[in-house]
Amino acid sequence: MQKIFWTLCAISYLTAASSLQAAELLPADRPVEAVVDHYVDQLNQADKVTVAAQADDATLIRRLTLDLAGRIPTTSESRDFVASTSPTKRVELVDRLLGSPDYVFHQRNELDYMLQPSSRGSDDFRKYLTWAVEQNRPWNSMFQDMLIGDENDEQQKAALQFVRKRANSVDDMTNDTSVLFFGVNVSCAKCHDHPLVEDWKQDHYYGLTSFFSRTYSGKKDRIGEKFSGEVKFKTTKGVEKQAQFMFLTGAVIEEPKIERSAEDKKKIDEQIKQQTQNDNPPPMPKPEFSPRQKLVELALREGDNSFFSKNIANRIWARLLGRGLVDPVDQLHSQNPASHPELLDWLARDLVTHNYDMKRVVRGIALAQAYSRSSRWESAAEVPEPKYFALSTPRAMTPRQYALSLLVASSNPTQFPPADKPDEWKKRREGLESNAGGLAGTFELPKEGFQVAVDEALFFSNSGRAENELLRDSGDKLIGHLKTIPDQRAMLEAACWAVVSRAPTEDEITAMSGYLGQRASQPAEALKQTIWALMAGPELRFNY
Repeated sequence: MQKIFWTLCAISYLTAASSLQAAELLPADRPVEAVVDHYVDQLNQADKVTVAAQADDATLIRRLTLDLAGRIPTTSESRDFVASTSPTKRVELVDRLLGSPDYVFHQRNELDYMLQPSSRGSDDFRKYLTWAVEQNRPWNSMFQDMLIGDENDEQQKAALQFVRKRANSVDDMTNDTSVLFFGVNVSCAKCHDHPLVEDWKQDHYYGLTSFFSRTYSGKKDRIGEKFSGEVKFKTTKGVEKQAQFMFLTGAVIEEPKIERSAEDKKKIDEQIKQQTQNDNPPPMPKPEFSPRQKLVELALREGDNSFFSKNIANRIWARLLGRGLVDPVDQLHSQNPASHPELLDWLARDLVTHNYDMKRVVRGIALAQAYSRSSRWESAAEVPEPKYFALSTPRAMTPRQYALSLLVASSNPTQFPPADKPDEWKKRREGLESNAGGLAGTFELPKEGFQVAVDEALFFSNSGRAENELLRDSGDKLIGHLKTIPDQRAMLEAACWAVVSRAPTEDEITAMSGYLGQRASQPAEALKQTIWALMAGPELRFNY
């Protein structure tokens, strides 16, 4: 007991220290992008770190379009941005993308990957995510929808798929909720206190488990909670303990004592039995005390919400810059401090202050100089450690990003709707999403140390699908369009803008022209192989 007491005191102290530190942060009214650059530059200057130059315009629009729209830009989008001399063109681009149908689809896809990492979410769950992004639903409201949503509400019922898919495994519910919403992997504290992290004891693991132990899955895709149930565990010394309803901060909820007669208990047990066995069960019984409800209240309560707010701020940062301020993103604890703790605290505070508006944070980071650095390191100085964010980190696209980008790259660039017609774009994007669904299954979700998988390599080397869908010679495809351009140089420039979103270098023009010349007897096949080389290369595969 004494050890637990002092552990909880330490966590309480860390929480209080964080609150004190918040008073020393930059003012809350500063633009997000200015705060980002202040703290990143502050550390770089203190450690005398050289940073890369800003990325050129062609690279920047490609990066922004991939990060905010989930696809490469069209030829006209890239060329118009590069040609523009407007001093506000970057702000205008970011705001256009954030207000576009593309952002809704992409944010939906990213949240789906995050929340259902081991398998694709259900169609209903994806529809919920689409609706939530369209509404710019606050992240705390989405959290509530997914853990304690109203099953009588169409959208919230779909959101409950998060719990429903894990209802048969209390360990999955515990671990996934802790990792995805709080940035904490407590699984190592199940059998013993965490061997490397003093923050996490068995009490924390089973304290979280207690919030889910009464959850059960009924017929008709329903989720319920039992009226009682205790979680007990044995310490490494063999002592049996009863878990408290305890959150990661050490905050504990006491369950009110409710007296029930033997007859009432029997009636409740029968109702729950009907929920799990009858095809047409009666309305789901609801207990007076809901552990999941209390978990949500604790996680969002002022003073206890730092795990929740810091986690989503850190995950947004990691998605846009390739590495979290806390890295790995599921190791948010005192022995793994953030590279820029004040920045993480400020972003977390900003999220709470602005009702957990994720789009606001995305916009601010996308406008920061730290985000738009080049990925090329051309300095004589040694390449800085990743924690400094001194240069952009190339990131392998997600399967859906890559599938969408291949479809955009292989399409006739003159047939895309103009960017100022969102209704037409939405219809086109819906078509792209539909076609990308099956194609995305060919590619793996990138992880640390990403390497191209065998299925992906085979797709490009001998797949009839690549031949028929990406390299088809028809008017709606890139190759069909390129064949209408009589000037070879103009044709090759058009190919590069369509596939790699930039103008070709002179060396590339020379190499491609030389190859076409060598195969002058088979011009159609030579052109197809040229486009294949562009599409199958690493430049299209990565967001750099």
